[in-house]
Amino acid sequence: MNQTVNKRQGFATRVGAIAATVGSAVGLGNIWRFPYVAGENGGGAFIIVYIVCVLLLGIPVVMSEFIIGRSTHKTMKGALQQLSPHSKVYRFSYVCIIGAIITCSFYSVVCGWVIDYLYHAATGSLLGHSAQEYSELFSAEVGDPWRCCLWTLLFLVINFFVMLHGVQKGVERVANVMMPLLFIMLIIFCVNSLLLPGSSDGVRFLLQPDFSKLTWKGIVEAMGQAFMSLTLGIAGLVTYSSYFKDNTPLVKDAATIATLDTMVAILAGIVIFPAVFAFGLQPESGPKLIFETLPVIFQQLPGGSIWATMFFILLFFASLTSTISLSEIPIAAFVEDFKISRRRATVLCGVIVIALALLCALSFNVLSDYKLWKMNIFDIFNYVSANVFMLMGGLFTAVYVGWFLNKKIITDQFTNFGTAGNRSQGYIIFCLRFVAPVAVLLIFLYYTGLLNVLFP
Repeated sequence: MNQTVNKRQGFATRVGAIAATVGSAVGLGNIWRFPYVAGENGGGAFIIVYIVCVLLLGIPVVMSEFIIGRSTHKTMKGALQQLSPHSKVYRFSYVCIIGAIITCSFYSVVCGWVIDYLYHAATGSLLGHSAQEYSELFSAEVGDPWRCCLWTLLFLVINFFVMLHGVQKGVERVANVMMPLLFIMLIIFCVNSLLLPGSSDGVRFLLQPDFSKLTWKGIVEAMGQAFMSLTLGIAGLVTYSSYFKDNTPLVKDAATIATLDTMVAILAGIVIFPAVFAFGLQPESGPKLIFETLPVIFQQLPGGSIWATMFFILLFFASLTSTISLSEIPIAAFVEDFKISRRRATVLCGVIVIALALLCALSFNVLSDYKLWKMNIFDIFNYVSANVFMLMGGLFTAVYVGWFLNKKIITDQFTNFGTAGNRSQGYIIFCLRFVAPVAVLLIFLYYTGLLNVLFP
């Protein structure tokens, strides 16, 4: 049995490990993208397809990262060096580090917007505006370089303050508090939304199966959502699973994490769309939903300021747990692969991410004229994160574990070194070998627009 875990930090409890790993998956995409995409692609029909995609794509790729991380208790680079000592495959770990830094950089800008709106909600200045004024307020937020940079910087300072305290006292402790609170707040919001008059229309929009709206593009959207919602492909789960204990039931935890991540997305839809329809508004996706549509709803609710404050606290929790996991990828690599202290690694990672994040924040104002392929810096980072780094990483881990990793290592991880049953290995490996590569290729072709060219 690999005892390397005893020589490095790890999660103190299984509950803490699950909370931290779920926190790494749950983010803004669960709240502002999943519900709308589900509603536009057949509601319950899309959700059924999504669940199938989680089973055939999400959980198997999660398991591929778990196997790499837990079998070695090392970062992606160290793991690949140990598992394939006679090859240069470890160089792929640099792609994962770059992908994590780029993702954390642009994502932190959005998290800065969340803090700004939390400030407005808590001080009572968010409510009392027209729909047009909320649109202007958001435009003013992203167009003000000082304000946008200030909130982005504040968010990252909080993020890296947590990271300075390490895995148990930082990552795990924060996840143990924030994730239960996030679920409690979601349930409270769900009850409130369902009690609104006219909320049933929103529930039908989200949950009623309408297979006539489900096209092949909707199916690929479900694949992409299942893949990206779990933040696969940039070694986040390799890093977190390297902190797991050797008796952690990997398959059960992978299924638990995927289930909780899906629950957050569906609960978010139940929070948002009954309220949207109850007040006669149009469902939107992306920033418009969070920063323009929902404030209109909050001001029509009794105690609107309280609801608005609670909602943006919820978003803050989801944002922070995601960036913590993204930050841990390069920090762990700096500590273990480049042999520097955790404090210096955190500072180094912080400086790099802050510099890139500020460039992303300024791309909406001062640097708005600097574009490549009609995209600003923020858009480029967002695009390559989802369509290059995550997909490339997911394809790599699926193929590597499915086709090249020693079968004994895989069996040891599925059975916890012979101490547990092994009923799902064949199914997981089949999905990694055949299902995941095809799915990732389809997702890539779809999001790059090549699928429309090949199949107009």
